[in-house]
Order: sequence, then structure tokens, then C-alpha cells
Amino acid sequence: MATMAPTHTHAPLLLTGFDPFGGDAVNPSWLVARALHGQRIAGHTVVAAQLPTVFGAAQEQLQALLALHRPALVLCLGQAGGRAALSVERVAINLIDARIPDNQGAQPLDAPVAPDGPAAYFASLPVKALRRAVQQAGLPCEVSQTAGTFVCNAVFYGLLHQLAAGAAAGARGGFVHVPWLPEQGAPAMQLRDMVRGVHAMLWAAVLHRQDIAAGAGALH
Repeated sequence: MATMAPTHTHAPLLLTGFDPFGGDAVNPSWLVARALHGQRIAGHTVVAAQLPTVFGAAQEQLQALLALHRPALVLCLGQAGGRAALSVERVAINLIDARIPDNQGAQPLDAPVAPDGPAAYFASLPVKALRRAVQQAGLPCEVSQTAGTFVCNAVFYGLLHQLAAGAAAGARGGFVHVPWLPEQGAPAMQLRDMVRGVHAMLWAAVLHRQDIAAGAGALH
């Protein structure tokens, strides 16, 4: 796990990305997180950490990060090749159905993320406020209704499950998928634009606790 040391006095904003997977040489989710490490957002410092694209291990490392940093909020980033916009994920489902193996060769099918967990959780960050902030910055952004069934969704679900159990009391959490970089394929987005968009999301997440008429919590 590549974890960058905190430089804060107030509860930080934890921003995670993944290592490369599926044959790619880079993963823009980590490049974005790393670029924002140390940024100050409304009195909070961004702390970046890299998670492995490995079922189980990624959730364990995230749990350790929550215990270490006690963040005010958590935004996990992942790569979604084929998407043209920054995608703010609304819901995490309690399902692993891997179309490719993870970075240790595991490929679970039709398995729960947490056997004792509910069917799904809604993000506890204001997804529409995040989308609006990115669009106001002049960048493409969408609210997505599916984070897939690979490690990204498992981490998203695991994050919300851990927060619901009391990890990092009071923290809110969410997940954003970023497109490929131009050198990875098309559609794509420049790294500087992804960084600018996620920066805008972090400001929106701090300043807006919830969307109007937005729900949060478990789906049974």
C-alpha cells in the first residue's frame, strides 16, 4: 500500500486510488489521488493512499486507513475504461462477480462483499452536488447507478459497510470512477482535468452534507 503521510491538524479528507490492473501500465485513479495529496480544502488536508486491485486486501487496507486517519470524509476513486465523464457512483451492491481476475488471480463469481451486510448502500456524499460542481468547472460529469461488480464496487460497499458499523465516527463516504487517460484508449480525459474535477468534488462534499431529497443508508 502506498500511503502518503498526513500533514494536517484537523480531520483529513481521505482520497484513495488503485494500482494498475488488467494489463494497464498506469491507473489514473491513483495519479489523481496522488496529485491532490496535501491540498487544503476548507480547513481539511487531503491524504492520498493507494489500494491494491485485490479482493479482500483492498478492504482490509481501507479499514486500516480509516482507523489511522479518522477522516471527515472518504472519496475512493477507480478507473472505468469506456466512460467519457467523471462518474459519481450513487449505490454500492453486496455482490462480487468478477469478469477478470484481480491482481492476485482471484476471480470470485456470485459472491457477497459482506455476508452479513444489506443488499446495497447509498453513497453518503451528496452525489448531485458533486456532479454540479464538476459541471460548473466546465468538465463532463454524471451520476452513475452502477459501480460494477469488480474490486471498485467491493471497496465502495466495504467503505459504506465499515462507516455504518462506526468506523471513523461521523465520516461520510463515496466513490467516483474516472475515465482512461488518452494513452490508454478512448474515450479519455486529460489527467489535469480529472484532478481539477475531483478537487471540485471534494470542495462540494465538504460544503454540502446532503442533496435535496437525497437518501442515505442501507437498502434491504
